[in-house]
Amino acid sequence: MTAALSAAPRAGTLTPLLILCLAATWVVWGSTYLAIKFALISLPPFFQMGTRFLVAGALLLAWMRWRGRPLPDARQWRHALVVGTLMLGGGMGGTAFAEQTVGSGLVVAFIAVVPLMIAALNLLWRVYPGRYELAGIVVGLCGVLLLTQGAGFQASPAGLLAIAIACVSWSLGSVLSQRSLPLAPGAMGFASEMICGGAVLLALSLATGETPAWPPQPVSAAAWAYLVVFGSLIAFNAYMVLLSRASAALASSYTFVNPVLAMLLGVAVAGEHITRFEWAAAGVVLCGVVLMLRGAALRAR
Repeated sequence: MTAALSAAPRAGTLTPLLILCLAATWVVWGSTYLAIKFALISLPPFFQMGTRFLVAGALLLAWMRWRGRPLPDARQWRHALVVGTLMLGGGMGGTAFAEQTVGSGLVVAFIAVVPLMIAALNLLWRVYPGRYELAGIVVGLCGVLLLTQGAGFQASPAGLLAIAIACVSWSLGSVLSQRSLPLAPGAMGFASEMICGGAVLLALSLATGETPAWPPQPVSAAAWAYLVVFGSLIAFNAYMVLLSRASAALASSYTFVNPVLAMLLGVAVAGEHITRFEWAAAGVVLCGVVLMLRGAALRAR
């Protein structure tokens, strides 16, 4: 998922640092969906995500304070609460909920539509897509409709509804954070978003009566730690570096790498079954994303 597709491109060569950052967003974020499934063995979805983001947010905030960065002001905390509720509460909470009944590979293939949703929501702010971007939106949405007809989603209406809500929530939160609800600058903004979103997720966990298995199984605990350290801290900061030093298209390239990697990992590691029809539908979604990113890059030039 992405929150900054409209960031201005920046010139720069593909340095070793940028290559490492690309690897982090491609490989680490692509593997987090499988890690979520393993964490679900002992940790229910809202509890898992809430504790993950609270811990990661607190660590990041402490690090930024140690480096002398000011805390967000009251207005920025309010923005973080709204954006965190949408992107992490609805977006990541819905994703983890869906993975209880839908394979991780299919979930992330569906999530690939998020850049297209963001482009569509930007119409409300009179940010109109070009021809390539419009074609990408149409193709991508057609791919998602095909994907929902596959065996994985047909077998789990609740999972389909959860991932649809997750995508809409993440997309809306992304656009609002860009257009009308700016967070604190840099990593401090993301830390405040994680803390607020984590608190909302824990409230959802309490309201739905979730009960984590304690002590958690080792594989579940390891997956949770992986999500905190690599998924929330390392990969996101790598993404922030890409946004500051590379083009928006390159920074957003993970959106069509992650689904392929996640589907392969789901089959190879978790034994998930993905039909040829679902692979083809995911390919249509990715074609739409590539078209949209190509259009965004041409317009930026």
